[in-house]
Amino acid sequence: MPAQKISAEAQKERKAGAGQTLTALGSYWKGRKPLILAKACVLGALLPATDNPEADLEVFELLMGIADSSLERRLKSQRDKPKLAQGSYLEKLELCKRPEECDDATLYGPIWDRVNQHLGTNAHSFPELVEQLGILRFGHRPRVGDTFCGSGQIPFEAARLGCDVYASDLNPIACMLTWGALNIVGADEATRREIEAAQKAVAEAVDREITALGIEHDEHGNRAKAYLYCLETRCPHTGWMVPMAPSWVISKTHNVVAKLIPNREQKRFEIDIVSGVSEAEMKAAAKGTVQNGDLVYVLDGEEYRTPIRTLRGDYRLPDGTTGNKLRRWEKHDFMPRPDDIFQERLYCIQWITAETLGKSRQETFFASVTPADLERERKVEQIVRENLAAWQEAGLVPDMPIEPGEETTRLSRERGWTYWHHLFNARQLFVNALYSKNIKYQKRASELALIFSKSLDWSGRLTKWDSNDGCDKVSNVFTNQALNTFFNWGIRGVKYYENHTLSTDWNKGKAQILSSSSIVASPAREVLESSNIFITDPPYADAVHYHEITEFFIAWLRKNPPKEFADWVWDSRRALAIQGKGEKFRQDMIAAYTALANHMPDNGLQIVMFTHQDAEVWSDMASIMWGAGLQVTAAWYIATETTSELKKGGYVQGTVLLVARKRLQDTSAYRDELVEEVRQEVAHQIETMVGLNQSTRGKGRTENLFEDADLQMAGYAAALRVLTGYRRIDGQDMVAAALRPRPKGERDIVREIIDYAVQVANEHLVPEGIAQGVWEGCCGAERFYLKMMELEAVGLKKLDNYQNFAKAFRVGDYGELMASQQPNNARLKNALDFKKSSFEGEFGRSALRAVLFALYELQKEADSDEVMEHLRSLVPSYHTRRDDLVAFCQYIARKREHRYPEESSAAGILLALIRNERLG
Repeated sequence: MPAQKISAEAQKERKAGAGQTLTALGSYWKGRKPLILAKACVLGALLPATDNPEADLEVFELLMGIADSSLERRLKSQRDKPKLAQGSYLEKLELCKRPEECDDATLYGPIWDRVNQHLGTNAHSFPELVEQLGILRFGHRPRVGDTFCGSGQIPFEAARLGCDVYASDLNPIACMLTWGALNIVGADEATRREIEAAQKAVAEAVDREITALGIEHDEHGNRAKAYLYCLETRCPHTGWMVPMAPSWVISKTHNVVAKLIPNREQKRFEIDIVSGVSEAEMKAAAKGTVQNGDLVYVLDGEEYRTPIRTLRGDYRLPDGTTGNKLRRWEKHDFMPRPDDIFQERLYCIQWITAETLGKSRQETFFASVTPADLERERKVEQIVRENLAAWQEAGLVPDMPIEPGEETTRLSRERGWTYWHHLFNARQLFVNALYSKNIKYQKRASELALIFSKSLDWSGRLTKWDSNDGCDKVSNVFTNQALNTFFNWGIRGVKYYENHTLSTDWNKGKAQILSSSSIVASPAREVLESSNIFITDPPYADAVHYHEITEFFIAWLRKNPPKEFADWVWDSRRALAIQGKGEKFRQDMIAAYTALANHMPDNGLQIVMFTHQDAEVWSDMASIMWGAGLQVTAAWYIATETTSELKKGGYVQGTVLLVARKRLQDTSAYRDELVEEVRQEVAHQIETMVGLNQSTRGKGRTENLFEDADLQMAGYAAALRVLTGYRRIDGQDMVAAALRPRPKGERDIVREIIDYAVQVANEHLVPEGIAQGVWEGCCGAERFYLKMMELEAVGLKKLDNYQNFAKAFRVGDYGELMASQQPNNARLKNALDFKKSSFEGEFGRSALRAVLFALYELQKEADSDEVMEHLRSLVPSYHTRRDDLVAFCQYIARKREHRYPEESSAAGILLALIRNERLG
């Protein structure tokens, strides 16, 4: 697999943000893998490996749209064609559209003769090719299954290529998103027009009712675009009611701020909205009444500061958790009661001018809240008060309690909210109830229910008012993967809300899906239908608590799911979710992958997307494969995050694709044999990959080179390939061992061999510019120092890298070589950091340490003769090591040229001194 090209394409897709094909259905699902990665998996699983691997690669790249000739057809402008001959693959991609943005006939039309010639097929489209390949291998059109389907990227891409698909997930929201990918994004033009018409009908019905009630228009005909609210609380020092917000800046574009005006009679602050203020006033407003966890304000020249935890009355519970005095809201509550610690206050309205209503370019302004505005607020509250119980009974508004959890407990702790409808204020409950009621009777209710879920992400007390990027807006709830509470927030008026309730972004998806699909809401272990190929992205150690945060949506849909979703269990079923890591996770995963293996033919295969580089995790993965009766046969590393994120040292940098097949033979091996076999397998794998790098460079190309991460992963994968190929090791049945509970902290043969495999892999990671003979003569500490110097030269500072390589090169106390061990800003000591110390231990007695001491002396302007005398005395057998010292000087001069220019210069001087010295 051309890993680097796929990585670059995956990063390009990531950078598209909202332009990605499936995010239009709901960006709140954060765990999507790029579609280009799913396409590579499907094609990689279906295409046969012939006796001509170069032609195999050529055809794969043509089908992926990543061949050189394909890039010419992907150009945004043909004027850029001459530039394609220059730069790296990443630089070339800047000139190109993504493959899925291109017209299929233009991009793929010219490739079919070559594809058919190589494969012996007669296809002129992906569905034709996929069906023919499926018949050749399985006797029918291939079926791809995914039992952790998430938001549906794998089933969608498989279906778009022409496979039949089986998709399942425990979470009904995930199943609904997958259904939407196949039936909305993949719909034909007539269906899309029907969906758009249904959306418009619902929006118009809601708008008519809101307009008739007069709750969004003022007396001048202006219409509210956004309402800004804040918490308000009583100061224990003064008894004043104080509005709460980290900043009172409302618009940076128009210099609009909220000013607090003391009302001494009522012991509260009026809030005056002022536009066009000075920069000094903007700066002052940026300092709000919530600062570093405290309520802070000035009254009569005196500053009052109270910790918010004090206002809440936080205290420690017997179990060690935190309790407080916030009243827990009840089922019929939708706003604070008069004696609650935190009140809520409307403090600003953004209006659309009457003259520009209905126009494509609208004019808006911000205004203080008037008595008439408050009267309209009271009217909405009264409507909700009179109807809430009936709405809840009918399922138009949630009546579902919030279960405690990693993300959900904070809602009660920070605000007192105990039911999901508490996250929505009166206006939102009313508007969303209108939408729910009108969607219920539409022909396209299923499609509208999914789009309504997307709209809910832009509704709630958790929607932040944001003016930071020069575009004043109400952001969505799930800007990240958490349920974040705010002290001030924004709420969209109906016409602003329609930006999402009338979404048509999914019309960008041009591929009509014709293959059959089956979507089931069930645990991964309960596979209902067989597939030829399973491609899965399991939730290992996943930080995203989907089983909790999607209850935000489940609460709205569970009582009235449309007919297509009616058979699903509309509950998160937290107890059944595979999550975290450890023994329960391992056993749950074995059960899941055993079920997949049992629903796969003997010549089928699985691809598991895996995102970890920890030996313990890979040891678990070996047990999972054993327990499921599978053998890992190949693995590839794909960088799925953007290049900028990689450079920042993101903790999850990429995805490993593990290819697994059924273990059909009962084989045995002994530890000594395994260790040697692993060593040979790892060495062969690394040498093959390094050889491919050299071959690629020889052709003047740099876009398809394997990096250290690929080579490290190859060590893990080679160990898995060897280990999982045997049923018994040292007479022990590894399937039975995998199924047996593992004592915490137990270090078994599997973990030891996997550790050994990565050590073997890392020993082959020779830094560029160091000859193999020099590398072989280095001790472990020298290898560590030289390798990390290479990584530092390209800006990688993640501490994990240092820890992993220290383990690989068996450097016990690598901290002695480090100037910093900060997680994302680690660095080696340089010559000046070492000074005259650290001549003990393996590194201290090494030739490389002697060179660094010489560089220290040269930077301190020591006499060159003295420097050379010291160097000769510090390096045993100096004359036989001169070539090594020369190599070290050349390497340091090059690698430290930009970061430590003085040391680089000193290395150049030392190089000349060594070369020019007279040998007696």
